[in-house]
Amino acid sequence: MRAPDIIRLATEGVKERKFRFALNLIGILIGCAAITGLISVTQGMGEEIRDQLEIFGPNNIMVVPGQLQPGMGIVGYTLSWRDLDFIKKIPHVKIATPIIGNKISQLTVRGKRYVSTVYGVYPEYFTIYKNFEISDGRALLRGDGAVAVIGALVAKPRGEDEPIIDVGDRIKLQVKVGEADREMVFRVVGILEEVGGTFGSQDDSSILIPLRVCQQLYDVGGEFEYIAALVDEADMVDDVVARIEDKYGDSAMVMTQEAIQEMVGEVLGTIEAVLGGIAGISLLVAGVGIINTMTISVMERTREIGILKAIGAKSRDVLLMFISEALLTGLVGGILGALFGFGLGRAIGSYINLPASSSPYLAVAVTGFAILTSSLSGLYPAWKAAKMHPVEALRYE
Repeated sequence: MRAPDIIRLATEGVKERKFRFALNLIGILIGCAAITGLISVTQGMGEEIRDQLEIFGPNNIMVVPGQLQPGMGIVGYTLSWRDLDFIKKIPHVKIATPIIGNKISQLTVRGKRYVSTVYGVYPEYFTIYKNFEISDGRALLRGDGAVAVIGALVAKPRGEDEPIIDVGDRIKLQVKVGEADREMVFRVVGILEEVGGTFGSQDDSSILIPLRVCQQLYDVGGEFEYIAALVDEADMVDDVVARIEDKYGDSAMVMTQEAIQEMVGEVLGTIEAVLGGIAGISLLVAGVGIINTMTISVMERTREIGILKAIGAKSRDVLLMFISEALLTGLVGGILGALFGFGLGRAIGSYINLPASSSPYLAVAVTGFAILTSSLSGLYPAWKAAKMHPVEALRYE
């Protein structure tokens, strides 16, 4: 039997059993849509994070005191002026500056309260992180006092049609230090370009104030949350990191763009594998459904199989005919599922404010997996049909 004849018989078999084909198709479609949607969101998250890491800069390093402990956050060592002097003296370190960060403050504007993250920085901060661009106004200067540079979402929070804070406006920060409540008024001198944020990044909701003022407001003395440094040559970043790690050992973490990318890649890879595995279970369930319906189909078409064999069809032809039906189910279900999955991914991404990646390679992989699952599921019923003896098949009622 020629290949076109086999395909024609498989197509006619599908048309005659539209309802069962539709049930199998829905099972495959749901599985493929789940896999495509979840993985596209994960890949989109990865692309967004890589874009965010470009802001970090390949020549930059961040020294964070302490180590991550499960359930305890970052614990251990604290950074001081002595640590800053040590890092400044390392060969190839062009600039090093302290940062006081992650200080929570309430901001009241036009009767509404907003929560922002306050950072105390020196002007060198803007030299190290050049990708933090000022959209309006200017950056901090050495002689500044009670002034602030605010993030894009502080100036124009989500849900607002117009900015609520402009350059030149005065803002009042309300903070809690121990049991005491403190207030301080700042004049806004600059607004940052919106950079977006993932995995808890608060850059657009941050307020940058002079480090000395931040020390006074929060009464933190000479301790810092971070030390940021700029290395003069990208090839020397690993050497600088090694010197810092030799000095502090487990007392501090040294973060670079490359190290963060590797860590994020491992996390996203695990998430992608888990989500893909969970979604893949639905494909296996759909495969069981294909086995069931095709087994019933073989029983119903026993006489048809006997007639085909009686007029010269070989066992191989019958086998290919039934496998073609399963393959057709996987092909149509995989394509529709991939398309629906991309739409689902975009809807999820829009809801959580993350882009979804519509990769054609993902669509091809998911469709191929659907075809493979369907073909394997239809293999046993097809083999059973192929092994039928024509005489016994013709006598079947």
